[in-house]
Amino acid sequence: MATSLARQNTLLLAVAFILIELLAAATFAGFLMLPVARRAADDLAGLMMLAAQTWAELPPDTRTDFEHELLASHELALRAEPAGIGHDEWHAPFFYLLEDSLARRGGTHQHLSSERVGAEIWYWANLPAGEGWLAVGLPRQRIETQPVLAIVLALGGGLLFAGGVSFWLARRITAPLARLEQAAMHVGLGERPALLPETGPRELATLARGFNAMARQVRDLLTARTTLLAGVSHDLRTPLARMRLALEMLKSDPVPALIAQLENDIEEMNGLIATLLDLARGLERESPIDLDVAELLGKLAADTSTMKRIIAVHCPPCRREVPPRALRRAIDNLLQNALRYAPHGTIELVCEATAEHCRIGVLDRGPGIPPDLIAAMFEPFQRLDDSRCPQTGGAGLGLAIVRELARANSWQVKLEPRAGGGLAAWIDLH
Repeated sequence: MATSLARQNTLLLAVAFILIELLAAATFAGFLMLPVARRAADDLAGLMMLAAQTWAELPPDTRTDFEHELLASHELALRAEPAGIGHDEWHAPFFYLLEDSLARRGGTHQHLSSERVGAEIWYWANLPAGEGWLAVGLPRQRIETQPVLAIVLALGGGLLFAGGVSFWLARRITAPLARLEQAAMHVGLGERPALLPETGPRELATLARGFNAMARQVRDLLTARTTLLAGVSHDLRTPLARMRLALEMLKSDPVPALIAQLENDIEEMNGLIATLLDLARGLERESPIDLDVAELLGKLAADTSTMKRIIAVHCPPCRREVPPRALRRAIDNLLQNALRYAPHGTIELVCEATAEHCRIGVLDRGPGIPPDLIAAMFEPFQRLDDSRCPQTGGAGLGLAIVRELARANSWQVKLEPRAGGGLAAWIDLH
């Protein structure tokens, strides 16, 4: 069974902290503690050799006072009888350095001899004193440093600290991922989880931002699906009721008018289904090509203009890499809305282009849309005319299709009132 990301990170960070601590301890010991200890051991060895030589050169009647002063001031003891032979027993690291220093100064290497004097452990060395030898000793407690204990305590404390910090860091790193995992699970179950906080390190904030965008899209798709199902069932109910009534009447009186009514209802239902298919296709990505926007607008105006309705085109030379069918369908939907809701006045197709920016507008002089209702008009089956009569407007899907086309191609679409009345619908191609 695979371990969790938090546990893996905890172990990796703990190992990294321990290795760093060992490296720091080795560096500190090798470049600071060891040179200082060698210098101290060499100074102590020199003091011990000097004490032995001085004692040998003093008159016998002053040696006792010298021994008392040496013990009181330097914690060194002298005795005439030689110390026993030291064995390879374990000493504190400092005493091994002291043995090396005494060997360099005395010419012979010897192990310090240890013995218990009262409650203390003393170490003795036989040093040359005049024509003979003199035992010089010092208590173990004279060397107060305990580097081994210090290293053990430092490593133990460091291990606990490294484990705690590693666990905290691992939880801090993996907690947002755990929230993401739970949120993704809710999305997979069709639920609507709360959006993730877009804070923290750049990578996690970017990940949360991307997930939130995906969650909003899923939420919008679920809302659109519910709205589409409700709208389709509502809009199909009326022609189906008329068809059922016409069929009943045809049984007793099969007149051509009833047959024509059935055909009209079928066409109305077919048109609604075709519009829904257009909305679904809005999510499909189309490969962009190098397109002459002015030429596209000119063709749309020529195909749509009539003797009674003139569509003016104002577009400088402009070429853009865009999906042609998606752009034509979006502009055509806006144009059909303008023709339907602005029956009078000239409709303008406008293109404003620079080297970096291009936006296309459909401008009319109709009644417009109240500003507080503009956002709602992009939702499926939303119309200003509450009667939903086919003679006064479409199914309420035109702007929804334009919005989906814009989302699929990273465009921006907006509606805004015109000065002097009317509506301006803009598609920003960037």
